[in-house]
Amino acid sequence: MSGDKMTGGENRSTPVDANDRTAAELVAERESNGTLYEHPVPDPGLEEHIERYSDAEPKVGDDIAKQITGMFIAAPVLAIAFIVIYFAVPDVTEGGPMVDFGPIQTPAAHLGMGLTLGAAVLLIGLGAVQWARMLMNDEELIEERHPARSSEEDRKATMAEVDKGIADSGISRRGLMGRALGGAIGVVAVAPLVTLADLGPWPTPSRRAETIERTLFHLATPEKPVRLVNDVTYTPIKASDMEIGQLINAQPENLAELKGTEPAERPEELKKFSYMNEKSKSAIIIVRMDPNSIRVPERRSSWHVGGIMCYSKICTHVGCPISLWEQQTHHLLCPCHQSTFDLGDSGKVVFGPAARALPQLPITVDDEGYLIATSDFEIPVGPSYPERKQHIHDKGE
Repeated sequence: MSGDKMTGGENRSTPVDANDRTAAELVAERESNGTLYEHPVPDPGLEEHIERYSDAEPKVGDDIAKQITGMFIAAPVLAIAFIVIYFAVPDVTEGGPMVDFGPIQTPAAHLGMGLTLGAAVLLIGLGAVQWARMLMNDEELIEERHPARSSEEDRKATMAEVDKGIADSGISRRGLMGRALGGAIGVVAVAPLVTLADLGPWPTPSRRAETIERTLFHLATPEKPVRLVNDVTYTPIKASDMEIGQLINAQPENLAELKGTEPAERPEELKKFSYMNEKSKSAIIIVRMDPNSIRVPERRSSWHVGGIMCYSKICTHVGCPISLWEQQTHHLLCPCHQSTFDLGDSGKVVFGPAARALPQLPITVDDEGYLIATSDFEIPVGPSYPERKQHIHDKGE
């Protein structure tokens, strides 16, 4: 075919206009060096720039700026409406109203929050797009392609370009519109943060003391002690029945009153508790060791009964239940991350990632010889958390 030429194993065709000397010269150059020329078609150049209507008519630009400012002002109003609906309109679980769309029903609170916050975000987006299309500097630029690399001069010029972009946006001439945008984004961003309140109660000191920093043993007093019972059979544990080296998984006796019962069926002091929550915190282990082979600090001399000691079963690392007991060394090993505690030395950490000793529960016996507790743990059981205060007994002293 006329005009075709084989180059580098490929069949490439370039039409040549007899009256276009530039194109003919390009083809001749390609044929002379055996390569395809980079620009086989003449550069058409940049088309004539047509001025925007908003630039040609300043009044139109001012009207558009007012529209955009109105969008930015309406967005925070809708965000505030979202917050009001969140607190003022009850959810269906609290007897709140429903909105009926025929085959579809939705809670009024959810619909209101979705519409207000969605419209707020939409208005910010529409305002920003309209700003860029109609008010920002309308200039068409071209530049030759170059290798994808940056130079020192380019990096130094970056901030200058940023300043130029700010000037081109016109924000310096329309300060109210810029402040409206900043206020809209700020207030709309606050609205979703309000929903974080649903994550749970604020961990104030009083709230922590009532929940994660106490166990069911906090109901025990010298006048009304709580017996320690087997965690499966709920059988009271008699000190004389335990042998040296024995470990028993146990719970407080009053936990049995929570299992399988409704709050109205429980004693008054237990009505507000949940069985699973209390079981997870109050789980304990009871071990008996030779009194001559263990170290008991002076202040803990009354916390054991002839070498029988009681510790929390919850690892202080990440909260795994532990009961891997080594009789000869008195070590208790957590199966999750191998934290090891010496129960013969106040539950101190001897290996692994745990940073705190295993909490020990002071115990004694009643008139019948059964193991009892007359108080709660001195320090919170379980893993650490940001609000937890350090305690002198965290190291097992």
